[in-house]
Amino acid sequence: MSNEVNNKPWWKQLWPWLIISGPAIGAIGAAITIYLAFTKDVDQPIRDGVSKQGLKVEQVAK
Repeated sequence: MSNEVNNKPWWKQLWPWLIISGPAIGAIGAAITIYLAFTKDVDQPIRDGVSKQGLKVEQVAK
């Protein structure tokens, strides 16, 4: 067996990046989800005269 000591700086090793990648991917996914939630119009008409708001579908008054 080799008794060499690994003297690389932490940013040149693999294991810190593997640990950081999980939360980083989660944060990116959360940012994308928040962006889509605030920019997409979900209360648009499904058909003429019908509107969906959340899970509720109702007739639009003319």
